[in-house]
Amino acid sequence: MKRIVFLIAAAALSGCGAETAGTAATAAALKKQELEQGKKTMEQAKQKIGQAMEQLQQSQQAREGAAQ
Repeated sequence: MKRIVFLIAAAALSGCGAETAGTAATAAALKKQELEQGKKTMEQAKQKIGQAMEQLQQSQQAREGAAQ
């Protein structure tokens, strides 16, 4: 009888471990997606800043050309 109780307890605990591992894997996948999205957002921001800097330089050059 003790052996059956032990086997049931072992099966129940191993099931909990599998669920925990699955939850951890899901959380890791979500964090990876967040990281990738963050990288994309940062790259887009860099591009927009670069474009703004180019426009600023062009407008400064245009003003300097008009002043001469």
